[in-house]
Amino acid sequence: MLLPDCSLFPHGGLPLHIYEPRYRKMLEDALEGDCIFAVGRLLGDDQTDPAVCVAEVGTIGLVRASRESEDGTSQLLLHGVMRVRFTEWHDDHDYPYASIEPVISVFTPENQSMAAMKTLRGAVEDAIRSLPDEVQAGVFSLIDRAEDPALMTDIVSQQFIHEPDLRQQLLEMESVGARIPLICEFLRKVSAAAEN
Repeated sequence: MLLPDCSLFPHGGLPLHIYEPRYRKMLEDALEGDCIFAVGRLLGDDQTDPAVCVAEVGTIGLVRASRESEDGTSQLLLHGVMRVRFTEWHDDHDYPYASIEPVISVFTPENQSMAAMKTLRGAVEDAIRSLPDEVQAGVFSLIDRAEDPALMTDIVSQQFIHEPDLRQQLLEMESVGARIPLICEFLRKVSAAAEN
């Protein structure tokens, strides 16, 4: 599914309203199969050639819930599973269809993963300091479930990063260590803007 200014991260959720005939067919095929499809970000107005107008990296999502209305449209919740690279676009389907390969997140050196997670958690803590205690507790219960820096960066990016270009940049970065400074800098800017 190709969407403007939309990037889904692994472990994130994306509510969707499916109404276009091509995507209704895509959802039907997905539900009859393994209940997964990919989300890719449209980069421009020209939608005739996905190889040109779609970001190279998207996310495979699992349909967690789907409800079809009487008019044939559907409401669904897609749960991000993994980053994928679109390697080749095919024109033999009624909807956008591509060959894909997984994009694996890498964090090195491994012995610094706890320090990296502590740095990212501290940036989140600073960014939400002015929020009510119960909201802060909810945020930390979510990010403290992360067992590694890759998962933590995805959770924080899904929940806190709202700039489409930065979201896509983070999605495309295989190096988890390179994601963390970008996220921390964004959170610092948000914190500073909230204080002014």
